[in-house]
Parts: sequence; structure tokens; C-alpha cells
Amino acid sequence: MRTLRTARSARTVRPARLLAVTGAALTALVLTACDNGMGTRDEGSAERSTSTSRSTGSSASADGTSGSTTGGSTSTGGGGSTTGGSTADKASSKGGTTDPSAPENRVTCNGSNTTVTAQPVSRPLNHLLITVKNTGAKYCDLYYNPTVRFGEAQSAPRVFEESQPQAVVTLAPGESGYAGVLLAAADGSGGEGTTEKKVVIHFQGAEAGSDAGSPASPALPAKGVYVDNSVAVTYWQSTMEDALQY
Repeated sequence: MRTLRTARSARTVRPARLLAVTGAALTALVLTACDNGMGTRDEGSAERSTSTSRSTGSSASADGTSGSTTGGSTSTGGGGSTTGGSTADKASSKGGTTDPSAPENRVTCNGSNTTVTAQPVSRPLNHLLITVKNTGAKYCDLYYNPTVRFGEAQSAPRVFEESQPQAVVTLAPGESGYAGVLLAAADGSGGEGTTEKKVVIHFQGAEAGSDAGSPASPALPAKGVYVDNSVAVTYWQSTMEDALQY
């Protein structure tokens, strides 16, 4: 009886050992199949990784290349340029930049928004230079020519019509405009003249012959200036050279 039990026990152990070996072999095969060189991984993670990779690839394909994506950033920069333009417009509306063409930024020059001087010059002979400087905060326009009155004269001097500029002289704040006055003929052909110690400068508006407002009374030299019947004045000019060539 003891011999029979021993034999049965041996048969029972062998199948158990066989199952253990078989189970170990199967486990090794499963691990080998799952291992792709990066260690054991979760199948769900693998699928998510593949999905992410495909999504990234699709995005790059839509732009062409990764460089195209950078190009998209350049396009955004263009939008920045547009924004910059809006910023400039805002600065303009706040007074950062004054638009001289806007009616609200322009006035007519006269004695209230300018300083006026009248000085004899050595060349050419018998000439007076009138200088008008814009002292206001806005652009001002010098229309036509100054209307000049020496002493108690009732009439204004004639105008050098050939001196008319192509456009109205406009002065920005701080800028100056000019007009020249021929006081007397150098050869004495102007007849008998007088010495004048007072002059009044009147300004014209946009309509010829109109009054632009306050006149100016610049000081003349203490000895006065000699004026005869040849007296004549130029249109307003943007340079003193142009004002003194007539």
C-alpha cells in the first residue's frame, strides 16, 4: 500500500511541475511579444501616442512644413503692422502729429499770430525785407501780398505781379515767410520822395483784397527809409532770396 501511494504522489507532482514550467514559458513569450526595445508599455498609452503623432503630422501637412508654421507667425507680424498704423492714427488724433491739410489746424496769418520785422538790406539797393514768423500753435497761410502803408499814405504800393508764387505760402509754427519792398529807384527815376519812419503791414484773406485781421506795425530804423514813386512790393515768398530778387 505504501508503494502505491508513493507512485500516485509522484504522478501528481510531475503534472504540477510541468504546468509551472509551461506557465513560465508562456509568460516569457508574452513579455517578449510586448517588448519592442522600449520596455513593457501599456497598450492604451501606445494608442494615445500614435493618435498624438498622427495629429501633429496632420497639422504640419496643413501648413506644408514646420517652416510654414513660422510663416504663419510672419503673417501675424503683418497684422502688427496694421495695428501700428492704428497707433499712429491715435497719436495723430491726440495731437502727436498735426495734419496741415485739416481745416481745424490752419488759420490765416495776421498780426495777432505772427511777429513782423521790416529791415533795409544792403543788396539790392533801396530794398526793404519784411519777415513774418508764425508764433501760433497752428499752420498759417500768407495770401497774396502784404498791403503796405508808409507814413500817412492813402494808397498801397503797386505789386510785382511776376513775383506771384505757384502756391500759397504756408508757415508751420516757428517758420517764416518773406516779402520784398522796392523803396526807391536807384537811378532817381522815381521822382521826389520822402523819408518815412512808420509802416503798417496789412494781411489779406483767402479772397483777394479781403482783410485777414490784425495788422502789424514793425519798427523802422530811427532815421527812417526813403520812399519815392517807384515803391513796389512782392507777393509773399517762402525764402528771402525770392523776396529780394525784384
